[in-house]
Amino acid sequence: MSDAPELPPRPLPPRGAVTVVGAWLRWLGVARLVTSAVSVLIVVGGAVWLLRAPAPATEATLPLAQGSSPVVTLAVPPTLAVAESPARGSAPPALLVVDVAGAVTSPGVYQLTPPARVIDAVTIAGGPTADAELDALNLAAPLADGQRVYVPHAGEVDPSAIPSGGLSAPTQSGSDVPPGPVNVNTATAAELESLPGVGPATAAAIVDERTRNGPFASVDDLERVPGIGPAKLLALRDQVTL
Repeated sequence: MSDAPELPPRPLPPRGAVTVVGAWLRWLGVARLVTSAVSVLIVVGGAVWLLRAPAPATEATLPLAQGSSPVVTLAVPPTLAVAESPARGSAPPALLVVDVAGAVTSPGVYQLTPPARVIDAVTIAGGPTADAELDALNLAAPLADGQRVYVPHAGEVDPSAIPSGGLSAPTQSGSDVPPGPVNVNTATAAELESLPGVGPATAAAIVDERTRNGPFASVDDLERVPGIGPAKLLALRDQVTL
């Protein structure tokens, strides 16, 4: 027996990478390799599909104006649209129809918008003539529908104020005084002055009172006139009529 030491087994010669891959492919087989590759592709594709980000909404892709926000306009249904209409109870005022006669440029029937005064009726009729006696009228008196405004000429008496029996002969004072009781609703200022205790101021006050507030309904209404008290009314009671 030899005393020489035993040597380790001799290593196998190294194999190349091509040889190793070829041996591995022979062991695995082509069918297994294709199946494994398909399985890996299916798993990777499923994972990518599950983890993908959701597509943005269509509204998110629309451009917006810089510094502004979208404005939503709601259409109003036709049944809810309300047309503007005049306020209820605001009917236009009725017109006043007045007859303007006498010493005016264009006598006739005219329409005036209330409130209107006697001066408005004289103006709309062209104004007074040169010989008009405007002092016989209360130009500030309000007008009523259907009223007649007569502007007398100088020295003339309103024909509507003359009683049906006409005027009597002139008195010694030269004034025309109607016979019998004086109608306080139609008499002129000159005729009223013929009453006892009635001077120019009181006569003018009677004419002004009936012009502003309408005809007297009774003889007692004369107490509304400034300057006529109970004593004067008692003296006038048998001298006047309505």
